[in-house]
Amino acid sequence: MSHFSQIKTQIRNLSSLKAALTDLGIDWKPGPREVRGYRGQTHPAEVVIEQENGYDLGFTWNGQEYELVADLQFWQQAWPVDYFLKKVTQRYAFHTVVSASTQQGFQVSEQQNRQDGSIRLVVQRWSA
Repeated sequence: MSHFSQIKTQIRNLSSLKAALTDLGIDWKPGPREVRGYRGQTHPAEVVIEQENGYDLGFTWNGQEYELVADLQFWQQAWPVDYFLKKVTQRYAFHTVVSASTQQGFQVSEQQNRQDGSIRLVVQRWSA
Protein backbone atom coordinates (compact mmCIF):
# COMPACT_ATOMS: atom_id res chain seq x y z
CA MET A 1 0.00 0.00 0.00
CA SER A 2 1.41 3.33 -1.04
CA HIS A 3 1.90 6.04 1.56
CA PHE A 4 2.38 8.77 -1.04
CA SER A 5 -0.08 11.63 -1.14
CA GLN A 6 -0.60 13.52 -4.37
CA ILE A 7 -1.82 17.09 -3.93
CA LYS A 8 -3.22 18.93 -6.93
CA THR A 9 -1.89 22.38 -7.83
CA GLN A 10 -2.40 24.91 -10.59
CA ILE A 11 1.29 24.70 -11.55
CA ARG A 12 1.82 23.97 -15.24
CA ASN A 13 5.16 25.58 -16.14
CA LEU A 14 8.24 23.70 -14.96
CA SER A 15 10.72 26.58 -15.32
CA SER A 16 8.48 28.90 -13.26
CA LEU A 17 8.15 26.16 -10.61
CA LYS A 18 11.93 25.76 -10.42
CA ALA A 19 12.42 29.53 -10.18
CA ALA A 20 9.80 29.71 -7.39
CA LEU A 21 11.55 27.01 -5.37
CA THR A 22 14.91 28.73 -5.85
CA ASP A 23 13.43 32.08 -4.72
CA LEU A 24 12.22 30.41 -1.52
CA GLY A 25 15.69 29.01 -0.80
CA ILE A 26 14.56 25.43 -1.30
CA ASP A 27 17.28 23.05 -2.45
CA TRP A 28 15.75 21.02 -5.29
CA LYS A 29 17.10 18.50 -7.78
CA PRO A 30 15.99 18.31 -11.43
CA GLY A 31 14.33 15.15 -12.68
CA PRO A 32 13.39 12.79 -13.80
CA ARG A 33 14.20 11.36 -10.37
CA GLU A 34 12.55 9.20 -7.77
CA VAL A 35 10.91 10.57 -4.62
CA ARG A 36 11.85 8.24 -1.75
CA GLY A 37 9.06 7.14 0.55
CA TYR A 38 8.03 4.68 3.20
CA ARG A 39 9.72 1.24 3.14
CA GLY A 40 11.77 2.02 0.06
CA GLN A 41 8.81 2.94 -2.12
CA THR A 42 9.52 5.47 -4.84
CA HIS A 43 7.50 7.73 -7.09
CA PRO A 44 8.81 9.41 -10.27
CA ALA A 45 9.02 13.22 -10.25
CA GLU A 46 10.33 16.06 -12.40
CA VAL A 47 11.56 18.01 -9.35
CA VAL A 48 12.72 16.39 -6.09
CA ILE A 49 13.35 18.01 -2.72
CA GLU A 50 15.43 15.72 -0.53
CA GLN A 51 14.86 15.78 3.21
CA GLU A 52 17.34 14.88 5.93
CA ASN A 53 15.08 12.08 7.18
CA GLY A 54 15.44 10.16 3.88
CA TYR A 55 11.85 10.79 2.76
CA ASP A 56 11.59 13.18 -0.18
CA LEU A 57 8.93 15.31 -1.70
CA GLY A 58 8.60 16.31 -5.30
CA PHE A 59 6.48 17.56 -8.12
CA THR A 60 5.23 15.15 -10.76
CA TRP A 61 3.40 15.85 -14.04
CA ASN A 62 -0.06 14.27 -14.19
CA GLY A 63 -0.76 15.27 -17.79
CA GLN A 64 -2.35 18.60 -16.86
CA GLU A 65 -0.40 20.04 -13.94
CA TYR A 66 2.41 19.35 -11.48
CA GLU A 67 1.20 17.65 -8.31
CA LEU A 68 3.04 17.70 -5.03
CA VAL A 69 4.01 14.11 -4.13
CA ALA A 70 5.11 13.23 -0.61
CA ASP A 71 4.60 10.88 2.28
CA LEU A 72 3.03 13.51 4.54
CA GLN A 73 3.81 11.52 7.71
CA PHE A 74 7.46 12.33 7.11
CA TRP A 75 7.07 15.99 6.08
CA GLN A 76 10.17 17.85 7.25
CA GLN A 77 10.00 21.32 5.73
CA ALA A 78 10.20 24.71 7.45
CA TRP A 79 6.49 25.32 6.76
CA PRO A 80 3.39 23.13 7.05
CA VAL A 81 2.17 21.62 3.76
CA ASP A 82 -0.59 24.18 3.11
CA TYR A 83 1.68 27.16 3.78
CA PHE A 84 4.48 25.58 1.71
CA LEU A 85 2.11 25.24 -1.26
CA LYS A 86 0.82 28.79 -0.76
CA LYS A 87 4.36 30.21 -0.84
CA VAL A 88 5.40 28.10 -3.85
CA THR A 89 2.21 29.03 -5.73
CA GLN A 90 2.69 32.75 -5.05
CA ARG A 91 6.29 32.73 -6.34
CA TYR A 92 5.20 30.55 -9.27
CA ALA A 93 2.49 33.08 -10.19
CA PHE A 94 5.03 35.90 -9.94
CA HIS A 95 7.42 34.19 -12.38
CA THR A 96 4.57 33.24 -14.72
CA VAL A 97 3.33 36.85 -14.89
CA VAL A 98 6.82 38.28 -15.40
CA SER A 99 7.60 35.72 -18.12
CA ALA A 100 4.31 36.31 -19.99
CA SER A 101 4.74 40.10 -19.70
CA THR A 102 8.30 39.94 -21.00
CA GLN A 103 7.18 37.84 -23.99
CA GLN A 104 4.70 40.60 -24.84
CA GLY A 105 7.36 43.31 -24.66
CA PHE A 106 6.74 44.56 -21.12
CA GLN A 107 9.33 45.17 -18.42
CA VAL A 108 8.89 45.19 -14.66
CA SER A 109 9.23 48.83 -13.61
CA GLU A 110 8.22 48.41 -9.97
CA GLN A 111 7.88 45.60 -7.47
CA GLN A 112 6.62 45.98 -3.92
CA ASN A 113 6.46 43.22 -1.34
CA ARG A 114 3.59 44.27 0.90
CA GLN A 115 3.13 43.67 4.62
CA ASP A 116 0.19 41.32 4.00
CA GLY A 117 2.49 39.05 1.96
CA SER A 118 1.15 40.11 -1.43
CA ILE A 119 3.35 41.39 -4.24
CA ARG A 120 2.49 44.48 -6.29
CA LEU A 121 3.98 44.51 -9.78
CA VAL A 122 3.95 47.36 -12.27
CA VAL A 123 4.93 46.49 -15.83
CA GLN A 124 5.34 48.89 -18.71
CA ARG A 125 6.01 48.83 -22.41
CA TRP A 126 7.46 51.62 -24.45
CA SER A 127 5.98 52.15 -27.85
CA ALA A 128 7.32 54.34 -30.64
